[in-house]
Amino acid sequence: MLQLIIVGAAFIAMGIAALFSPRFIQSFFGIETSTADFRNEIRAVYGGFGIAVGGLLLTVIKYTDLQFGVILAVMIATLGMAAGRLISLLFERPGKWPYIFLLVEITGGALLYTALPTAN
Repeated sequence: MLQLIIVGAAFIAMGIAALFSPRFIQSFFGIETSTADFRNEIRAVYGGFGIAVGGLLLTVIKYTDLQFGVILAVMIATLGMAAGRLISLLFERPGKWPYIFLLVEITGGALLYTALPTAN
């Protein structure tokens, strides 16, 4: 279940960074100023949600009866983010970071796919 550790740790790292330094997260998107409301949104979506998802992936290492559903849900959500980035490319060309995040999301989804338990 190395895949769960890698993807779970990545979500947790992103979450911790977002909670304690939302400006660090927004810097990847070329946003130089923000409001308290925007920083709150970063802390919630990238921070709290990221830590919850990462923690869930690490938790199912032990609770194997929940693995398939949790891994499938997080895999679909991660690949959904990648799909949103791909669709966005139909409308405009972003800077380098969205392409890097696209690669990370596809890689994370692929790792989770390889971690899906198989039915015997």
